[in-house]
Amino acid sequence: MTEQKAMLQINDLHKKIGKHEIIKGLSLEVNKGEVFGFLGPNGAGKTTTIRMMVGLTTPTSGQILIGGEALSNNRKHVLKKIGAIVENPEMYPFLSGLDNLKHYARMQPNITKEDIDRVVKLVGLEHRIKDKVKKYSLGMRQRLGLAQALLHKPELLILDEPTNGLDPAGIREIRDYIRNLAKEEGLSVIVSSHLLSEMELMCDRIGIIKDGEMIRIENVHEQNNQNLIMSYDVNPIEKAEQWFKTNGYEYNIQDNQIKVKINKEDVPITVQALVAASVSIYSINEERSSLEDRFLNITGGVSHD
Repeated sequence: MTEQKAMLQINDLHKKIGKHEIIKGLSLEVNKGEVFGFLGPNGAGKTTTIRMMVGLTTPTSGQILIGGEALSNNRKHVLKKIGAIVENPEMYPFLSGLDNLKHYARMQPNITKEDIDRVVKLVGLEHRIKDKVKKYSLGMRQRLGLAQALLHKPELLILDEPTNGLDPAGIREIRDYIRNLAKEEGLSVIVSSHLLSEMELMCDRIGIIKDGEMIRIENVHEQNNQNLIMSYDVNPIEKAEQWFKTNGYEYNIQDNQIKVKINKEDVPITVQALVAASVSIYSINEERSSLEDRFLNITGGVSHD
């Protein structure tokens, strides 16, 4: 079985404006059916990279491949594989959602009524598609924008701040549609957002860019079982502390609990030993850092407006 190529490949991408290098050797891959989060402080180069992906600006050097085809070699053909929304999608408010889609369909070849019906159902607008867009909530406009971006059956969807300005219900709604598109339609999705808690729920992997360089790519849901921080609620705490100290564990006491740096496979050993030492164990919990914690730690928490 041959290994499937990534839907998006960016290799050693550079972008200079005058003497200023904005993007410095950026590389990443996005797989088929994957939601990839693109994160970075303001001014880190996210928007510039996205503009290069959708053909709005040209790289100084490096390569962008969509479905294995270089954007630079056949720009018009390759761009047909991409759908994109940058912040709030622009629509004609005096037209219905359906007429907006029909207007957009006329700009693309070979889009049928069935294609329009398909995307309307996909984003859940069947009951409101004939209403004028000026009557739509912001969440409904975002869904209509998704429908527009999906009309020509792209293989890669690029969303820049897709939940911008939405209330919590609207944010969850868009997140669920994006996850569904990736899972059910096999669509590859790149999402750029400042809402880190949402990115953690929405994305399979995230890449963090800082000062034009990709400094970390990680699997959001992959658990590293090495060097965990486990919190032990025990009594007497002094006896437990003595055991961890004697056995060479790195620990500290906080909120009347012992926080221990430990490998997961060692946890049962500590439980047996503490019980044998007449220490009562009330709970043991893993303390996991959030995506926000990791992002601020990696970027230094600095915004470059």
